[in-house]
Amino acid sequence: MAEKKIKTIGVLTSGGDAPGMNAAIRAVVRHGLARGMNVYGIKRGYTGLMEEDIKEMKASDVSDTIEKGGTVLGTARCKEMRTPEGIARAVEVCHKYGIEGLVVIGGDGSYRGAEKLANEGINVVGVPGTIDLDIACTEYTIGFDTAVNTAMEAIDKVRDTSSSHERCSIIEVMGRNAGYIALWCGIANGAEDVLLPERYDYDEQKLIDNIIDNRRRGKTHHIIINAEGVGHSASMARRIEAATGMETRATILGYMQRGGSPTCKDRVYASTMGCLAVDLLAAGKTKRVVSYCKGEFCDFDINEALAMTKEIDNYQIEICGSLSHNYYKSEAALKDEEL
Repeated sequence: MAEKKIKTIGVLTSGGDAPGMNAAIRAVVRHGLARGMNVYGIKRGYTGLMEEDIKEMKASDVSDTIEKGGTVLGTARCKEMRTPEGIARAVEVCHKYGIEGLVVIGGDGSYRGAEKLANEGINVVGVPGTIDLDIACTEYTIGFDTAVNTAMEAIDKVRDTSSSHERCSIIEVMGRNAGYIALWCGIANGAEDVLLPERYDYDEQKLIDNIIDNRRRGKTHHIIINAEGVGHSASMARRIEAATGMETRATILGYMQRGGSPTCKDRVYASTMGCLAVDLLAAGKTKRVVSYCKGEFCDFDINEALAMTKEIDNYQIEICGSLSHNYYKSEAALKDEEL
C-alpha cells in the first residue's frame, strides 16, 4: 500500500536564532506549496504551537526575507515541551490544524522535542539551525558561516586598535560549550592564543609567559580569542595586566554574531536543507534530521543523530598553534624530534 500523501505541513524555528533561518523557512514554504501542500508558519517555536500562534503561509509571505538575519517566525525556548502535558498539547494543536508533517529548524534541544512529537504520530524532520556548529551528525549548521565571518571582521577591527595602543586584547566569541567559532577565528585572524572549552587547561601562566616572550621578541600587541564556554574574559584581563604590566582589555562580541544578513553559503545551504526536509515529509519519512556530510546533503534518524558525539578537529588545533606567533610545535613535530 502506498504511503498516505501528506497534505499539510508546518514549519517553526526553535532555540537560538541564526542567520539563514529565513532562507530555510522560505524554502519550506515555497517548496511545500510547489508540491501541492498547505503550509503553516508557527510563530515563536513550540511555545507558539501550544498557543496556536499559527498562520497559513502563501509564497508572498516569505518574499524579501532571504537576505534578513534572525527568523521572521520568531523563536523561543519552551520548557513545556519537556513534559507529557506539553507534548500532548502540541499534538492536539497539530491535529486541530491538520498538520501532518512538521519541519523543526533548531539545535539538539529542538530535536528532542521533535522526537517526542514523532513518537505521538506527527511526521517530523529537523533542520540544523545554530551558529555553534555543535550538532554531531552534520558538518554544517545554518548560521555558522555568517557568525564566524561577523566575528572575524570584528576581531580584525579590535586588532587594529590593539596594535595602535600596544595592548593585549581578549576577545570573547559565542559558541556555548563548543569552540568552533573560536578555533576558526584563531586561524583566520592570526591570534596569538586561542582558548577552547574542549582543550583549555585554565593555566593562565602559559598565557602570561607567551605575552612576555612575545614582547621580548618585539611583538607590541597580543590577541587572545576566548570561547564563550571558557568565559570570564574581564577578570582574566585584569589578572593578565597585573602579571605582565601590559594594558589588557576584554571585548565580548556577544549577540552581534547571531545577527546580520546571511552569507551566500548560509542562504544556499539553508535553502537546500529546507527543500530536502519537505521532500522527506512528502516521501512519508519521519524522525529524520537533515545533515551535510562529506560534501553531500543527507539525513539521519533523530535518535541516531542525538546519540552521536562531535570532537573538535585536532589537526586544525595544531595548525592554529603552528601558525601563531608562538610557533607551537605540533604533536607530529615533537614525535619527529624523538626519532
